[in-house]
Amino acid sequence: MGNLLVQYISKFIDLSQEEIDAMNQYIPIKTFEKGTVIIREGEVCDVCYFNLKGLVRQYRTIEGEEKTTFFYTEEQPLNTIKSVMEKSPSLYSLSCLEDTTLAIGTTEVEQDFFERFPQFETLGRLLTEQNNSELLESFENFKLQSPEERYFDLLNKNPLLIQRVAQYHLASYLGMTPESLSRIRKRTAFKS
Repeated sequence: MGNLLVQYISKFIDLSQEEIDAMNQYIPIKTFEKGTVIIREGEVCDVCYFNLKGLVRQYRTIEGEEKTTFFYTEEQPLNTIKSVMEKSPSLYSLSCLEDTTLAIGTTEVEQDFFERFPQFETLGRLLTEQNNSELLESFENFKLQSPEERYFDLLNKNPLLIQRVAQYHLASYLGMTPESLSRIRKRTAFKS
């Protein structure tokens, strides 16, 4: 699975054999079974995760109800950075919806890589910009679109995600009830 991380990073920078060897040595790869809660809301997270394979749901529990805020698919960093950097309790829980393989990093390894391999600092900036852009788009969609518009936007941009996620998690993410999502899907099916 380390090859998946190398392949992904190679999209942004050319890696030397020394850098690949360092990644294999210092960035562990771990597979979590479906249903595993990686971090619970309120726990302090001391590592960062990068999704190589699988699906992770981010959620908060509000008045006893789980509210899905994001789904992390392949080639996405899991957003634990605030908890890691501030050593503060996580605002979210992260749970595997499928068997999931993650690369696991620490701030110490990251700093070491930045010092030893300067192009990793460039990589960090590029990935941060990409992640921020995705998060901003998600935020804007939630503020500006109706739940139905968000569903159609997701259907156009990521139809495979809709097939991978249980309807009640998808409805929570879109800000609607499962029944409302079911009605939207039925209307869509009749139009096809």
